[in-house]
Amino acid sequence: MKNNKNLIIPIAFIGMMFFAIGFALGINSFLIPVLNKTLEISSGQSYLILAATFSTFIIFGYPASRTIAAIGYKKTMALSFVLFAFAFLLFIPSAKYENFTLFLVASFMSGIGNTFLQASVNPYITILGPMESAAKRMSIMGICNKLAWPVSPIFLAFVIGKNTDDTVISDLFLPFYIIIGVFLLLGVISLLAPLPEVKAAGEDEEEDTTDSGKSIFDFPHLLLGALALFFYVGVETVALGTLVDYASWLGLPNASSYALISPIGMVVGYICGILFIPKYISQSNALIICSILGIVGSILVVLTPPDLSIWFIALVALGCSLMWPALWPLAISDLGKFTKTGSSFLVMAIAGGAVIPVIYGFTKDVVGAQSSYWIAPPLFIYILYYGLKGHKIRKAR
Repeated sequence: MKNNKNLIIPIAFIGMMFFAIGFALGINSFLIPVLNKTLEISSGQSYLILAATFSTFIIFGYPASRTIAAIGYKKTMALSFVLFAFAFLLFIPSAKYENFTLFLVASFMSGIGNTFLQASVNPYITILGPMESAAKRMSIMGICNKLAWPVSPIFLAFVIGKNTDDTVISDLFLPFYIIIGVFLLLGVISLLAPLPEVKAAGEDEEEDTTDSGKSIFDFPHLLLGALALFFYVGVETVALGTLVDYASWLGLPNASSYALISPIGMVVGYICGILFIPKYISQSNALIICSILGIVGSILVVLTPPDLSIWFIALVALGCSLMWPALWPLAISDLGKFTKTGSSFLVMAIAGGAVIPVIYGFTKDVVGAQSSYWIAPPLFIYILYYGLKGHKIRKAR
């Protein structure tokens, strides 16, 4: 499995799945302004769509890891696409009856599918090859994932034949029928894909041979990393999920086209990760650099003129780009037989995407969209701490 040529086919299939994750999450950035306008709800209420999607990670993160242990990575991936398809089926009656509660239920179901897929593809790609180059593989996956975010609103706008500002809930039927078919097909493809089962070093050992203890709580670097991941996913979801809404708030024309800003920034970062990690820069140093970029970018979003500020979200996104690729291997290193359990902790931390954007949404109702981005700098500061020191902390012998 260490041979790069042997990794090409598995990486291609896992990349397809990361694209599917990004596409499913990107749908929310289109729905938020549409629901906000059509149902006449507040911004805070509309961002509950993201809360419903991401809250599932903390609820189903551990069950997902147990499912992987029972049936393997590949079958869990296939199952996740079935869950996704059922979720998109629920969006149809939600649109028919224009019922916000049903939209939340459908988003929650989509989050369950997302949880199972994230729980399988992230540890899989991390331990597919050498740990020191895990961030490089994760960067490739990041490109697949983040390019899919803007595809969703652009695809929905294309199929519907209207701009975001002109779209109403009843326009959503056809695109969701198409999405259901595609995700069922992806489930079949993932089940047939030539993906070997992989295990982390020491995962099969009956006795714990690591330097830490006998419990997952004996790994401070994992627990601190989970909190860093919680903050990172939250602020990245703000950067990715608020662009269309922010452009609409600013009164900019063709708001859905602004969904490209953050993915472009992230792709630039991922390309740098592919080129420079681990040959020229370590995963921890990449995290430090990205944290500083995130701090600077988020401050500029708040302090610059509104029409200019939206473009600095690309710098925030650039800061976010290598955080996932760097945080994941730093947090699960040296876990041995606790690797799957540790991975479930990190998957549960994705619930940050349920909390931070909702705080942003309700803050927007009070102080406006631009000032609401003040929530980002403190989160980046903690991630900077983890890159500098937190990932090095091991329990004293």
